[in-house]
Amino acid sequence: MMKWPRHAAQILVALVLLLGPRATTLANDLDDAYAAYKRGDYRTAFHLFKPLAEQGDVWAQYSLGFQYATGQGIPQDYAEAAKWYRKAADQGLARAQNNLGVLYENGQGVPQDYADAVKWYRKAAEQGDALPQNNLGFMYAEGHGVPQDYVQAHMWFDLAAAQGLQEAINNRDFIAAYMTPADVTKAQQLAREWLAKH
Repeated sequence: MMKWPRHAAQILVALVLLLGPRATTLANDLDDAYAAYKRGDYRTAFHLFKPLAEQGDVWAQYSLGFQYATGQGIPQDYAEAAKWYRKAADQGLARAQNNLGVLYENGQGVPQDYADAVKWYRKAAEQGDALPQNNLGFMYAEGHGVPQDYVQAHMWFDLAAAQGLQEAINNRDFIAAYMTPADVTKAQQLAREWLAKH
């Protein structure tokens, strides 16, 4: 049995990352919510995000899910986090899809279901996001929700590693030690083909 150097299905950690290039396109209320979040006024951020999320704003839904998942400014509630992540995930937001996958993988707020975790990781990974690519690679490596497949695992780790995600680099190198050179070559070829299509 392999002992992984480290794996914790990763939730994207900071909403402040959303303040980058998207900030100019956000509505004033959403700007105000992110400003409150950034200065650590999580209660105000929550109260500003909530009506926007209820109106269907995907970023407000994601942010509300994140606050429920982390308990920032409100009591932690994984079931509510799953509800809001699902709303944003259904609109195609990769970050929400990844985080919903994490909840399914860990059985937080939803029944533990590896197949559902894989489904959401795959939706996000197909959009080119490194965290869900790494998480999906881990599911293939362990055979959680999918048949165990080191070639597929290596391919997803390789895609995430190419974006500089250190955990993916570690995972790719770790799993390669359990693979034949031909299988590593096949995984690398699959990664190149995936990149060419996306």
